[in-house]
Order: sequence, then structure tokens, then C-alpha cells
Amino acid sequence: MTADSTETGRLAGSIPPARLSKPEVESARRLSLSKPEDADTGGFSPSKPEVESARRLSLSKPEGGVRRGPFRVGDRVQLTDSRGRMNTITLQAKGSFHSHKGRFDHEQLLGQPEGIVITNTEGVEYLALRPLLSDYVLSMPRGAQVIYPKDAGQIVAMADIFPGARVIEAGVGSGGLTLALLRAIGESGELHSIEIRPEFAEVARGNVRTFFGETPDTWRVHLGAFADVANKDFEPSSVDRVVLDMLAPWENLAAAARVLTPGGVFCAYVATTTQLSRLAEDLRVSQCFTEPVAFETMVRTWHLEGLAVRPDHRMIGHTGFLLIARRMAVGVKPPLRRRRPAKGAYPVAADAVAAEAVAAEAGEAAGPGVAGEPGAASGTFSIAASPISADLFSAEFTEDAMEVRPVAERKLRRVLRELGGSDES
Repeated sequence: MTADSTETGRLAGSIPPARLSKPEVESARRLSLSKPEDADTGGFSPSKPEVESARRLSLSKPEGGVRRGPFRVGDRVQLTDSRGRMNTITLQAKGSFHSHKGRFDHEQLLGQPEGIVITNTEGVEYLALRPLLSDYVLSMPRGAQVIYPKDAGQIVAMADIFPGARVIEAGVGSGGLTLALLRAIGESGELHSIEIRPEFAEVARGNVRTFFGETPDTWRVHLGAFADVANKDFEPSSVDRVVLDMLAPWENLAAAARVLTPGGVFCAYVATTTQLSRLAEDLRVSQCFTEPVAFETMVRTWHLEGLAVRPDHRMIGHTGFLLIARRMAVGVKPPLRRRRPAKGAYPVAADAVAAEAVAAEAGEAAGPGVAGEPGAASGTFSIAASPISADLFSAEFTEDAMEVRPVAERKLRRVLRELGGSDES
């Protein structure tokens, strides 16, 4: 019996959350859909065994993290008041929700279906629903900043994260993107999350465990630098997708090229245009990837009130850039670009042909290990530094230079306490 099952059994008064029979589940469902007045109008009137079945179901845990059916102990519930303000609570057997406008007991929700309206002691009404993934990501405890749902959705779609894929993500943070990737790879895929800071990994573990109800078997967390872990734990050409969310992803192109299968997708999330430009130039010089494609996503909601239909005054604007490229076959170079850039775009070349010549010369001078392919003797990968990006970016990409706000240790300790401590699995 798992720790979750033990805790549920304790809260239920020593009644273990045993699997219910189909008749018991159907009785609980009918009870959750019934109304108190049904008994007076000749409708469905639940018997005592049916009431007990509903109570047992509300105190049990759904198998495999399935989030449907009546509300249960341990479920996260999103409460929305008449003004659209949201609060997220975790249901407890003897819990209650308090605000400056009254309170109500969690027992009013246990055993009830989603989409009901609860009224508190002061007459304030709340719509009760389980939070969607996007709601959960924005409300979950966090240490590092999360990748917003609008960007996570684009990563899943544009990087083509498919069921059964073997994916590496580096820079786990608080686990926002991890949740989307775990859903996308399904039960037959693998997600390997690499995080250099143990405290961030613990926060991600807690958020994933809370959302799914357990730690998925398809997920493994690795502690360390991306290049070290990728070169040590993964065979060449063994990974379908690599997703990097870090300060200097160009420093890890050789490791990414080594583990990606030909045709595999490289995806990076960066916050600034300087990072975007540096990464694009180094990808081109590596000659391991196709021409990179970059974009950002902005979401603008609309005000809908009768005939007053207009854009909202506020929107989710820039959060980051996504850059995507695909792995070339081993030993094959991408086609030479022929489009002419604007004058002055490259400080070391007047046009695109000259810029490509500079990159090609750098590759030839470095010998057989350059361009991201195995060296003749060592079998290791090495990618030449771009002379273009060296001219463009003389300053170091440090957290201070990029104005990255550090996460306070006190905040991390609070988040870990909220998530219930560490997970050793």
C-alpha cells in the first residue's frame, strides 16, 4: 500500500480505499447527480448502501491519476467566485475554506460532481471544478519561474512530442513544462529531466506528484549539468527530442547533437534576443542541424459582454522565444543558405555567401571532429565556436548580465514545506 493510500485510509476512519464494484460506483454516480428534492418529487432516493458507496468513493484515490468522477479527499479544486477570482484548495476529510467573506466545509464538496456551486456561510457562491493543467501550472508552488502554458503548448506541438517518444528536457525549474511533456509522451514514452540544482528538482518532483497523484513510471530526474549527464547516461542517436531551458544553450550543442537521432528535434526556450541570435549562429556553424526557426507566442483574450466585444486591456505578451531545428544525418551537412542578409547583419562578412565561407573555413581548420560529428580517433563530438557570434557577443552570458532574478532560499524552503518535503524516488 502506498503512502497516499495509507493517508487516505487514516482520514477515512480506518476504512481503506478499496476498489469499488461497478454497482457501487454506479450508485455513487447516481447519488452525485441527484438533488435533495428528488425524494419529494418521486425521483431517485438513495438507499443507505448507496450513500455508503458514495462516501467510500469520495474517500478513495482514483487509480493512475485519473481525474474524473466525484470529488475525493486529496483532489485539488478550483473555486471561482462571481467576480472571476480564483482560489485553489486541496480537499481534506475535515477541512474548511475560509475567506474574509465567510467559510464552508470541504464535506460539502466530497462525493459531489464537478461543476457544482457551493454557497458559504455569508451567501457567497463558488463554482467548483478541478483545475485544468494550465490552471494548475499557474497556481502551483514554484521555486524557479515556469514556462507558461502558451509556450508549453507550442513546444508540444512544434517539437512534435508524440506518444512513445524518448525526450530529454534540461532546466526543469518548477516542473511546468514537465507536466505537459509527461502527458504528451503517454504511457509508452520516456521523459528524462536534467536539473543542476537539487532544490529545484525537489520542487518539480512535488508538483508532478501532486498533479498526477503519484510519480509517473515514465519519468526520471537526473541531477547534474546537461552535457555531463547526456554524455554519460545516453547512447549516441538514442533520443527523439531535446528541449533546453537554460541561460546558454549553445554551450550544449555538441551533447545535444550526439544523443539526438537523425531527424530528431532540438528545441530551446530563451528569454532575450541576444540569446536567440547567439544560439542561431552557433547552430548554423555546427553544421549538425537544419536551418533554425524562431518564434514567440502572444495571447490576447477578448472581453465578451453583449454587444461590447473587444480585446481585453491586458494580455500575456512576451515571455520567451522558441527556437527549433532538426538533427542532420551523421556526416551530412545542411544545404548552403543562399538568401542575402541586410548589409551590416554580420560584422565579419558582407553577404550570406561570405558568412557561410567563414563558417566552412572554421570547420575545415578544426579537423574531423568538427561540425558535430565523431572524430576519427576519439569518437567524441566537438563543435567549433562561431567566429560570427564571437564578434557579435564579446560579453559573458551570466545571470547578472541577463538580469536573471535569483530565487531566495527562504522561498524555496517554504515551497518545499508546502509540497510536503522531498521525494526519494
